[in-house]
Amino acid sequence: MTQAESLYEQQLAAALAFVSEGDDFLVVSHVQPDGDAISSTVVVGWLLRQLGKRFTLINESELPSRLGFLMMCGDVGRYDEQLPPSGFTRVISVDCADYKRIGLVSSSFPEDVQLLNIDHHPTNDSFGSVNLIRSDAAATVEILYDLIRHAGLALDTEAATAIYTGLLTDTGGFRYANTSPHVMAIAAELLKLGVKGNELADHLLEKMTRPQLELLQRGLSRLSFTEDGRIGWLYIAPSDLEETGAASEDLEGLVNYARNVDGVEVGMLFKASQEGQTKVSLRSAGRVDVASIAQSFGGGGHVRAAGCRLDCGLQEAKKQVVEAVERVLM
Repeated sequence: MTQAESLYEQQLAAALAFVSEGDDFLVVSHVQPDGDAISSTVVVGWLLRQLGKRFTLINESELPSRLGFLMMCGDVGRYDEQLPPSGFTRVISVDCADYKRIGLVSSSFPEDVQLLNIDHHPTNDSFGSVNLIRSDAAATVEILYDLIRHAGLALDTEAATAIYTGLLTDTGGFRYANTSPHVMAIAAELLKLGVKGNELADHLLEKMTRPQLELLQRGLSRLSFTEDGRIGWLYIAPSDLEETGAASEDLEGLVNYARNVDGVEVGMLFKASQEGQTKVSLRSAGRVDVASIAQSFGGGGHVRAAGCRLDCGLQEAKKQVVEAVERVLM
């Protein structure tokens, strides 16, 4: 066993001890949750239920409707509609690259909170009282699969489907570079447990709503490139979601249209808000570490996929981020 493997085993044991020693938990994931965040949330709920624990699942944001099929998804409360009961001394955070990503939910934590931080982002700064972090994991659900195995529990089809969903979405349908042999071995095991992989792929990766298509049309009509063609970007204006009837979840994957153009090293999506802020998603073709670029603007993520938020309008945000990428590519 390597030193890294030994450390990971120690982290798994510490995480299991954290869960075993408590009785009532608050489970949170990052704001504007994606497939891995919600899958991880409900898988932790499943794990706690197997261990006979009480728990509350909550998120600051509305959950993507396309993930409504997941077990316990309906039990995930929205913070502005369902304030968590006070007195939680044990919190489990999943898929949060940093503490800020928990959002407003963290304002309900008591001063003496004990927090288990389970995550796979390389930019995670180990903000938990206990940390279970594997930066080479494709998704947080991959780590949870290992934790469940470490606990000696047998997965059922519902839990297996949630784990498969997180893997599927965070690997881009098992196409990204993070699709490791371990990921494929897990996926094969989950399929044996009855997961309908083809149906999940069709629902999560292929199907598109009319509003989503209209949003895509608007974004592609604004696709722009630097003179050398190595940086591409598109943007969504504040009025686009309202006029198309699209939801925030419909933005997912839009950035890839900029990144996938031949010759583009970094693709970006800028989403402006009515409040004068601009959210930026960055995707790398492989040469550029976009996580370090996102970090320079207070964000984070992975080497090939990261994001940040700038307190300025669309044009200024585009100028700053494009220039930052250009400096790296020089």
